[in-house]
Amino acid sequence: MTENELIWRIAGGSGDGIDSTSQNFAKALMRAGLHVFTHRHYPSRIRGGHTFVEVRASASNVRSRGDGYNFLLALGDSFARNPSEGSVYGNEELKPLSENLDDLREGGIIVYDEGLIDEEAAAELNLEERAEENGWHLYPMNLREMAREHGREVMRNTAGVGVTAALLDIDVSYFEELIRANMPEDIAETNITILNEAYDAVSEQEFTHDLRVPTGDHENEQALLSGSNAIAYAALDEGCRFISGYPMTPWTDVFTIMSQHLPKFGGVSEQVEDEIAAAALALGASHAGAKAMSGSSGGGFSLMSEPLGLAEMTETPIVLLEAMRAGPSTGMPTKPEQADLEHVLYTSQGDSCRVVFAPSNIRECYDQTRKAFEIAYEYHLPAIVVYDQKLQGELRNVDADFFDREPNPDPGTVLTEDELAEAAHHESGKFERYQHDSEKGVSPRSIPGQKGGRFLASGNEHSPTGHISEDPANRVAQMNRRLQKLDSVRSELDAAEESHQTVHGPEDADYGLLTWGSQQDTVFEAVDRLNEQGHSVKAMGVGDLMPYPVAEVTDFLESVEECLVVEMNATAQFRGLTQKELGRFGPKLSSLLKYNGNPFEPRDIVEGFETSIDGGDLPDETMKYVPAAGD
Repeated sequence: MTENELIWRIAGGSGDGIDSTSQNFAKALMRAGLHVFTHRHYPSRIRGGHTFVEVRASASNVRSRGDGYNFLLALGDSFARNPSEGSVYGNEELKPLSENLDDLREGGIIVYDEGLIDEEAAAELNLEERAEENGWHLYPMNLREMAREHGREVMRNTAGVGVTAALLDIDVSYFEELIRANMPEDIAETNITILNEAYDAVSEQEFTHDLRVPTGDHENEQALLSGSNAIAYAALDEGCRFISGYPMTPWTDVFTIMSQHLPKFGGVSEQVEDEIAAAALALGASHAGAKAMSGSSGGGFSLMSEPLGLAEMTETPIVLLEAMRAGPSTGMPTKPEQADLEHVLYTSQGDSCRVVFAPSNIRECYDQTRKAFEIAYEYHLPAIVVYDQKLQGELRNVDADFFDREPNPDPGTVLTEDELAEAAHHESGKFERYQHDSEKGVSPRSIPGQKGGRFLASGNEHSPTGHISEDPANRVAQMNRRLQKLDSVRSELDAAEESHQTVHGPEDADYGLLTWGSQQDTVFEAVDRLNEQGHSVKAMGVGDLMPYPVAEVTDFLESVEECLVVEMNATAQFRGLTQKELGRFGPKLSSLLKYNGNPFEPRDIVEGFETSIDGGDLPDETMKYVPAAGD
């Protein structure tokens, strides 16, 4: 990509403070006036195992992970199980250096901790030879010893930040401010001492590199947030006052954030014994009149299939989250994938009657989660927000005033007791909750305890009052009415001022890229590069998965000669959904797939597009190109 950006990668073992250090580093650069984007890679272990975080920073807007990186701070893994190449998992102590060299750009910087990665280990990697071949600049530092001198080895990450600041000419006051804000006074002062000692130890040296941190300025106050933050804040603003769940990576972040904040709003958070109970409990809370939410990741969401079907049959509004990760089964719990799409659309019994949104970035996480609550409580059905491990954890800066919105405590389409007195009732006195004929397919709703609102809520097919009914005419009438809601939702979304589908690139472009969810902004960056290289390309990111935005996608596909569908799974699930809804465009659609546990980089998509146009093989064997039918 460009030379006017810093992509700083800090690598170590789980438990070495990689995540918290990178967050502070990103926040410091943001406060210095830069736009930032983080990418986190970590193993499915509590302690030890190679983990890294990238912080991409630029004076201009940053919306994606970059291509490789240009600064490596390799701490080594202080929790390594076995520092031997002959062990099952290899030399884990060395992996924060050895497994990160292939992605380092030419002319990049390597700072590594000599306290864990000694000369012998560096020699095993032929580090000096590789550095000479690639123009890398090596700065071995005994960060471990610096930290030990002050009593706490974990503070070597602070020493590494001090070295980084000196090498890139970053004002350490930003880091000092964050350390004081986030640590107890005695620990904070020790960290600040180490920070400055490491900075001074390097700043007097003569540097051989020319990489410096960019300079920039923000017009507005900035906030550094993840997709999980945005989803949780949207739920709170939309009046959600109940959440139930069971921990499972990567959904746990939203559950934790909601649990921390709900008590301030008079809300309730419940951790229960499993995901069946979680979804059922949230369903009960919604039935009783609260705005409620639950969620999980793939395996846990599978257990929610039965309560999900119950919500559809009883027409009880609820919002569910599905945070995708690589499967099947436990799969790779900490790696991103987009392979739960068909599961989310069709799991449970019978025909689906739900709404599914797939936000692509922090702003969309907020907007589409709020819309999920609006739709669920207006149309009395489950609304699902599907996202993935990438979007869950990546941090981006956003204008803080983006979240200056009015809260919405409205319970949705619920009748008052005065309205119930005038509503249709059976001769037995029961309220006809499930009337055959209703506007937009939405029968009027009462809340338990309201005078005149008594009805039965059954998982069986039922009559207007909720009594079990297997009458064919009643079955057809009830099913048709429930499905009518999806047509009504689609009409509402189509008429809205703001679409959940985003198009990027020249309007009259010859070629198209189609994607969904967390890959959207990476695809958009690739589109910019392709047009700079002389191609004629535009892209659409789709946020509405059910009901599908037929009209908008039709307009997009009709306007291009060919279209490459980009997604993170092995079976082209979104392409399959698009062909199911818009079969006549099948011959225009090819696929670029990636499912190795890492998200796309912009260059991956550039290479995939060029392969789709020119033929040949993809340079990266971990991706797969699937041509259009008939090619």
